[in-house]
Amino acid sequence: MTETISIIIPVYNEESTVIKILKRINETRSSKMFYEVIVSDDGSTDNTIKLLEQNKELYKKLIISEKNMGKGHAVIKGINAAEGKYIIIQDADLEYDPIEFDNFIKIFDTYDADIIFGSRMRYKEFSRSHNFLNLVANKFLTLYFNILFNCTFTDIYSCYLSFKKDLINTEKLKCFGFGQQAEILCQIIKKSKNNYEIPINYNGRSIEDGKKIRWYHFFSVIYQITKGKF
Repeated sequence: MTETISIIIPVYNEESTVIKILKRINETRSSKMFYEVIVSDDGSTDNTIKLLEQNKELYKKLIISEKNMGKGHAVIKGINAAEGKYIIIQDADLEYDPIEFDNFIKIFDTYDADIIFGSRMRYKEFSRSHNFLNLVANKFLTLYFNILFNCTFTDIYSCYLSFKKDLINTEKLKCFGFGQQAEILCQIIKKSKNNYEIPINYNGRSIEDGKKIRWYHFFSVIYQITKGKF
């Protein structure tokens, strides 16, 4: 029986890119797994919802939150609605290309992986140059996590995180902000056995392009990693 991978797409005011990313998912769809595309809107105030309602053929489920609660809130709602054996989180911008899904699926199928990260540090063909301070912060966070949990990841804040759904208990997720990925990772790493990392390409956005993460989110991530360990 072919398994299902649930693709969770948290969105907030992404009218310029959300339809493009949904079309890209459909263009690169793998024949090895069923795709359950779940769009979880976090209270968008632009034309995101209107565009989504006009393109219902591009996804299976649309979850709409009345208020902006944070990316983490949208992710939780998406995971709760997911029916697949596997979860992958896909941002609604164009930084990450869904063509990578085929490699995630290959590793799940071949090695019965529990967690797979797409690493921007081991990119296949290209990676748009990072802001230097963002790069330093990411390396520090990754090193800190690896020391605490005895891992060898190179990029724990790549937004391409995929894992078996049965590793996560969303009732224990309390962070709705950017620190939530660390909260998720700390929870699932304790139950996982087979963890992998694959190279991906990365076309990072600048703040002018609409990137939402800021320097102060670093402290939330540190807090979640520390709390998750101790």
